[in-house]
Amino acid sequence: MFTYPTLQVAVTDRLATVTLDNGRVNAISTQLSRDLEAAFLDLGDNDTIDGVVLAGKPGCFCAGLDVKMLATSDHAGLREFFGAYLSALQTMVRFDKPLVAAVTGFAPAGGTIIALTADYRIMTQGDKHTVGMNEFNMSLQIPKMMGDIFAYYTGEARAWRNVQQARMYTAEQAIPLGLIDEAAEVDRVLSRAEAYCRQLMQVHPPVFKRTKRYLRRGLLAAVDHGVDEMVDTIEEDFTDPVFQQMMKMFVASLSPAAQK
Repeated sequence: MFTYPTLQVAVTDRLATVTLDNGRVNAISTQLSRDLEAAFLDLGDNDTIDGVVLAGKPGCFCAGLDVKMLATSDHAGLREFFGAYLSALQTMVRFDKPLVAAVTGFAPAGGTIIALTADYRIMTQGDKHTVGMNEFNMSLQIPKMMGDIFAYYTGEARAWRNVQQARMYTAEQAIPLGLIDEAAEVDRVLSRAEAYCRQLMQVHPPVFKRTKRYLRRGLLAAVDHGVDEMVDTIEEDFTDPVFQQMMKMFVASLSPAAQK
């Protein structure tokens, strides 16, 4: 019924479970971004779907942006990726049906932002499973939309402090910040997310949609910008010589020759 190259979609009793399936760590690529936008547009328009759970793999939700891909992209590829990714974020934030994230493992940076598009987030317990914005570890620029989404939940001052320190949080630590709503054992995250989504699905849909729109005005405003204009700024940031050098160092660290 719903088929996408980097996603698995299963539907049971009007609940769709969308599982990220893009390689070992679900890095965010152009294709994954396109698939997320297409899936949430399709699910939003489908009258047989009343709610969605977004999940990852056991131990990994999403490792963030595919930095290796970005490091080796030309300007056209860079624009294509960020255009697709920012459009996907807009579509997911604007999704007006219940959306619950089953954060099944680590979800740094771009993975954190994908989870923050949801109405409710349930995350795997454990020190290895963290969320947060760690881009400053590599002197990477955080695009405006990503920063605005993060700041919507934590507040601007705390968001800026967190970004400065590249702070990463376990599920239990992230709950007081509003980044995560519940922590659960790894084998209960998905079932708990499905149960919570079904609870939201019991609310009369027009009531749910309108109230969701009212109480997420700030989040909707965070994504209510022209994508092309934002991509222009991102392209400018990514052509900085220091950034280019950081990317070369990153790619070298991943190559077989660098491991010898």
